[in-house]
Amino acid sequence: MKTPFETEERRAFRKTMRDFVTREIMPFADAWDEAGEIPWELHQKTGALGVWGFGIDEAYGGLGFDDCFMRAAFNEEFGRSGTGGVGAAMNGRMISIEPIHRLASPEIKDRVLGDIIAGRKGSSLGVTEPGGGSDVANLKTTARRDGNHFVLNGSKTFITGGMTSDYFVIPARTGGAGLGGISLFFVEADTPGFSRSALPRKMGWWCSDQATLFLDDVRVPAENMMGEEDRGFLAIMENFNLERVALIAAMLGMMKACFEDSLAWAEERETFGKKMIRHQVIRHKLADISTSIDAVEAFLNMICHNVNEGPMPVAEICKCKVFTSKALEKVASESMQILGGAGYLRGNRIERIYREVKVMAIGGGSEEIMRDLAMRQMGH
Repeated sequence: MKTPFETEERRAFRKTMRDFVTREIMPFADAWDEAGEIPWELHQKTGALGVWGFGIDEAYGGLGFDDCFMRAAFNEEFGRSGTGGVGAAMNGRMISIEPIHRLASPEIKDRVLGDIIAGRKGSSLGVTEPGGGSDVANLKTTARRDGNHFVLNGSKTFITGGMTSDYFVIPARTGGAGLGGISLFFVEADTPGFSRSALPRKMGWWCSDQATLFLDDVRVPAENMMGEEDRGFLAIMENFNLERVALIAAMLGMMKACFEDSLAWAEERETFGKKMIRHQVIRHKLADISTSIDAVEAFLNMICHNVNEGPMPVAEICKCKVFTSKALEKVASESMQILGGAGYLRGNRIERIYREVKVMAIGGGSEEIMRDLAMRQMGH
């Protein structure tokens, strides 16, 4: 759909992303999914495109500027690959880069940011805990000061990139109950007492690594605290909004992939003496899919505009994430219905997307949390 927000630079950036995904990802996506991993070389190829440098100073390897439309285009085009695990395997670093850039010590930033942004190293944000899920205010991992160090104890789970990341941003409790008693720490994977185990047998995201992290008397220098003591988590809450924008964009790309493939099938397949596309029931399904895509795209474009202009449209982002995950659920189901048995066989985009609908509805803020946060942001 035509948009007033299109510029020559954004159009060229999207074309670069689409060409890259078409050339470097789509021919191998199914094989990587079945293998359960992607080659690390892909991290570096993707990093060379600058996609992890938005909002990061050039001195640290960043782009020196930000643009939410370009962020969305990157994630949308990766979503079109139909293998969410490819993006997840690399983009776990996205929600850790910004707090490192803004809150870590100059020494840490100088040492690690360039490698993370270039794809030479991985980083992850470790928030979710086995007993807490979305209840971050009830976080149990602790950090106890011991001289000029902090000693961390606890565990994290469902950490994307957790098995391959070199660096972690870990929230831990340094004060009293609630979000106000949590601080952030920079933890390196080779620190004594740090260990991890892979989460097995996921429904989707097969080629992405998710892990449980274990911190057993992990000692880090006091300088590894990021930001103010007891105020760390509050300082990164806005960071999650851009993660949600990325997830919305990825879901939009997944919806477009479903439309492309179900339309192509309907135009080729014959049933009852004519092409499927000539059957009214199929045409109506495709019209509804296209309508959902237009609605999400229009909503996302307005969000990107408002993010660029500021302040952050938190309520709208929350509402859009729920709206989009519900739309994707319907689109993936209807597309699978159009392909019938052929869509149920492994090895096609619609089958992979169908398996990954739920992780998009849960990750980055579940539908239930998003609805509640939206109402609170609206003053209710």
